[in-house]
Amino acid sequence: MLSSRYALAAVLTASSFAASTLPAPGTLIVHEWGTFTSIAGPLGNAIAWLPLSGPSDLPCFVHRGGVNPNPKSTMYSLVRMETPVLYFYTPKPQTVSVHVGFPAGLITEWYPKAAGPVQKSIDWQDVQVSPGDSQFATGEGASHYYAARATDAAPLQVGEEREKLLFYRGVGDFDVPVEPVFEGTSLRLRNTGSAPIPVALVFENRGGAMGYRVVRGLTGQVSLDAPNLASNAAAVRAQLAAALEEMGLYPKEAQAMLATWGDSWFEEGMRVFCLVPRAFVDGVLPLDVKPAPKQTVRVFVGRVEVLSPAMRETIETALAAMEGCALPASSSGKSAVSTGLAMGIFSQSSTASPMSTVTRPLPASLQNNRPPLLERRTRGRPRSSIRKRATQRVALPQLSVSRPSAL
Repeated sequence: MLSSRYALAAVLTASSFAASTLPAPGTLIVHEWGTFTSIAGPLGNAIAWLPLSGPSDLPCFVHRGGVNPNPKSTMYSLVRMETPVLYFYTPKPQTVSVHVGFPAGLITEWYPKAAGPVQKSIDWQDVQVSPGDSQFATGEGASHYYAARATDAAPLQVGEEREKLLFYRGVGDFDVPVEPVFEGTSLRLRNTGSAPIPVALVFENRGGAMGYRVVRGLTGQVSLDAPNLASNAAAVRAQLAAALEEMGLYPKEAQAMLATWGDSWFEEGMRVFCLVPRAFVDGVLPLDVKPAPKQTVRVFVGRVEVLSPAMRETIETALAAMEGCALPASSSGKSAVSTGLAMGIFSQSSTASPMSTVTRPLPASLQNNRPPLLERRTRGRPRSSIRKRATQRVALPQLSVSRPSAL
């Protein structure tokens, strides 16, 4: 009798779980998550940047635009569109087609194989979505890519390539809808869009001490004190997981997203995470799935790196300790230098220690022959506005830094 009760409980639990993740017979549910990563300049707006990184950690089987195995590593842009993935839920096999537009950017990597050329849009035709188990491709070594597979989504196949999801990413030239600006020791967050930002979370990791502050329903602007560094990564992850689920992701999808980005989201420094309004996502990345899904959930996190007063001070200290621009021995010093380089505050040099003036002009290729990502941003703007945004200056003791933003 007891075993029968346990069996009944197991059946009810399984039925409840299935009802929460699978649509009714003959219908289709599509879920998507991704990130928009940017760096805030002194005025809060996104600035053009080039990440300091080694080889791409994507598996070798991922398709890439051009011949460069890490195409984004040579592209200045305002936003890195990181790892959007599309999941499909259906109780029976279906064939779908998917189109994603990216008019303000370039798609640089994707999997499975797309139909036709991939630049400002991507198409997958004859995507066979089939519930059940399947084997997926793997490459040598570890990769953040694989964490996104840990969901209950139906496997899919395009041609000979099988996967648990549709993956793409790229670089973009658009302004994110939140601008963080320090005013003394307070951080002002401004929503530059027309729709409320559901959740914004300010996070700081200073030498392993972590803290965060949460703002809900951000409209207009709000000023916040710096986070109280008395928390930990687990608490921040729990806050973000809850926010992702509130926006419509299934728990396993939220955990897959955090597993993909957790190590970089919670590293040294300060950043703002915001749940991007759906209307903004649809405008930047118009999505068309046929046949039309019964439900489409799209959850994107805006990640904005911020130079906090504490990090600015750490950078100054690290610079003063440098000889021949060799990285300081301490981990905090290395992190400060890396952060400064990544945020375009100064450039490496073997002749200045410390550097009294460092100027970073736009590369000649961008001055004389701006690629599609950086064109048309000056049209319709007053010349005074263009000049104001063309060069932003950050004054530090014994360090004057000029960093052009994208026009």
